[in-house]
Amino acid sequence: MRRTGLALLAAALLAGAAVAQPAHSPLEEESVGINPRYLLQDPRGRSVTNEDFRGRFQLIAFGYTYCPDVCPTTLVEMAALLKQLGDQAERLQPIFITVDPERDSGKVLQTYTEFFDPRILGLTGSPALVRRAADNFKIRYAKVREPGAENYAVDHSAGMILLGPDGAFIKKFAFATPVDDIAAQLREVLAAHPAAPARR
Repeated sequence: MRRTGLALLAAALLAGAAVAQPAHSPLEEESVGINPRYLLQDPRGRSVTNEDFRGRFQLIAFGYTYCPDVCPTTLVEMAALLKQLGDQAERLQPIFITVDPERDSGKVLQTYTEFFDPRILGLTGSPALVRRAADNFKIRYAKVREPGAENYAVDHSAGMILLGPDGAFIKKFAFATPVDDIAAQLREVLAAHPAAPARR
């Protein structure tokens, strides 16, 4: 079962085991000209935009639930970052946006992301809205299908994108950047943006 496979992969990653090279190579990412805007749906079908998280940082990854290695690796890392940040993680909204909306329904995404950490929010939408969001973030993806095969993979840009509490793009962490390095950079960014005082 896929869930068992994910559990085994997650255990291997957390133990520091070597992970096989991805069946599809992540495409080169571009951070120049990123327009950090999206209009998608959460697992309950409610509209979600980049504006919904004003005041919080957003850590965004694009991928899909049938991804054999790159996406589970990224989500294991995202979950590890949340743990390393401790209470500071409350200032960060982790988001996983599918590039395979035909197969990744809200329910499928929720089951998938909750396996890694229930705080990770899975977002989907119509193929047109997903394409627009990906284009805005300079994420490239394309279906890859072997001749005569029913199933397909999706070749896509990898990595995690950080948005600030004002919704502006801050930086992109390349795929396979060590978790400790990302955590250190996140702490620096969080320290440079003190949390707003709680409203009474």
